[in-house]
Amino acid sequence: MTNYSIKDIAEIAGVSVATVSRVINDNGRFSEETRKKVLKVIEETGYKMNYSAKNLRMNKSFTIGILVPDISNYFFSDVVQRLEEILFAKGYSTIICNTSRSSEKELAYLRILEGKGVDGLIVISGAEAFEFASSNAEKKIPYICIDREPKKKEDTIFISSNHYQGAFESTEELIHEGCQHPVIAMHNQKSTSAKERLKGFKDALKKNSIPFDQKQHLLAVDIEQSDFEENLLAFLKKNPSTDGIFSINDLIALELMRSLKKNQIAVPHKIKLIGFDDTAFGKYTTPSLSSVKQNTDLIANYAVESLLELINKKGELGRQIIVPVSLVLRESSIS
Repeated sequence: MTNYSIKDIAEIAGVSVATVSRVINDNGRFSEETRKKVLKVIEETGYKMNYSAKNLRMNKSFTIGILVPDISNYFFSDVVQRLEEILFAKGYSTIICNTSRSSEKELAYLRILEGKGVDGLIVISGAEAFEFASSNAEKKIPYICIDREPKKKEDTIFISSNHYQGAFESTEELIHEGCQHPVIAMHNQKSTSAKERLKGFKDALKKNSIPFDQKQHLLAVDIEQSDFEENLLAFLKKNPSTDGIFSINDLIALELMRSLKKNQIAVPHKIKLIGFDDTAFGKYTTPSLSSVKQNTDLIANYAVESLLELINKKGELGRQIIVPVSLVLRESSIS
């Protein structure tokens, strides 16, 4: 098997050695056509770089750490998959850390990632504001927060879906469809996204002259508890006029739909239902589930672009990027 050098790659691709180097390192100016041409030659020749030497020379590991609270969650796994794909195309490997919503596990992973010398970190969601106090004074690791407020906004870039918009539009849709007593179903009011969704729900009620009453309009749920259905029925018994539910995510919405159907409470005729995340399962339920769709492609692209700018000391810290969402209407909310 022929061992190709970077000079060979440049000659085959018809570009300079410097251009090949810029493409490999994704650093500097080159056209998309040039990038594709060089990468094609690299693929066809099986060219392998001496990454150890490269890492030492550039003081980079070309590795990014990703902290995610629950990899089984549809939105989180979708974002992680897209992040990995984009980073891989740019020459970076990823270390994906599933924290299981544990602060102790998160802290342990942060120390592991720091020890492995990652070039950057992407933090996805979480109940508490995030802070990464690196113990390595020589190398302060840049990080990006997705759907999780940073403690020090001046140290990072915050990227989030417009959770307020999604909740507001969903609640308005329920009211537009005739719901006079809509409810928000949620499990956690601590996370950034949960707070924004609750705020959007309350403001939609206010706009439509419906005073918010926590006992009447907020259904606290935990789908992992065995008394989930019992609590739902108890809430509906206390609030028999409930005619619409905006669920903070699709997992809760699907559990609600199952329990309502089991107890002969028809969706959407008796209670209309809208979820959040637009998971694949929602299309195939009976009735199909209306939901809020987040733009995971745009979120992932913003995150990678922003993080690589910070790594290359070009990015502007303290920014906030809000990504619009869209409401996907299906059978569960339509009369």
